[in-house]
Amino acid sequence: MESKSFFVTGIDTDIGKTVVSAILVEALNADYWKPIQSGDLHYTDTDKVKELVNGKTILHPEAYRLNKPLSPHAAAKLDNISISLTSFQLPKTNNNLIVEGAGGLLVPINEDGDYLSDIIVKLGMEIILVSKNYLGSINHTLLSIEYLKSKSISIKGIIIIGEKNESSESIIVKNTGVNILHRVPMAESVTCDFIKEQAELLRSALN
Repeated sequence: MESKSFFVTGIDTDIGKTVVSAILVEALNADYWKPIQSGDLHYTDTDKVKELVNGKTILHPEAYRLNKPLSPHAAAKLDNISISLTSFQLPKTNNNLIVEGAGGLLVPINEDGDYLSDIIVKLGMEIILVSKNYLGSINHTLLSIEYLKSKSISIKGIIIIGEKNESSESIIVKNTGVNILHRVPMAESVTCDFIKEQAELLRSALN
């Protein structure tokens, strides 16, 4: 069976990409890779995923570990590091792979005009877009999808965080043709059981 690989990005920062990534890892028994970690090096997104998924998952080391919780270009500058687009290569694996981005699509990774979206293009990956129903999210979601299409980046679908909003979601689907794969409910505590439950609900939509 051909392996599946998805790049997880969001319409905004702190939108829930790591939780969604953990759900996808669990659903596909996939490896996980976070190319750029900005800040929180004492408890990274890789650490969070490790705590939430089955113990068999291979967690690949970050390409860049930056000290400050800033945009990668700014954090790298403070660390006297220059992030090069050419340095990003997919980890060698025969397994399914989930890659989690840092921030949104137009987060700059250096001062040479390269963005997170350029990493996606270089890696040649299909996107899963994480959205959330809040005032302004229609605009953010439509703009993100329009930009992905302008770059000819394939979109597997959208995963919504939080409660259903039929008015918002229907207009997004109607205007983009991109399906909503799953909706992740808000949880007081994100546990291994919660991740496993959501993975079971999502699994069939990934075929």
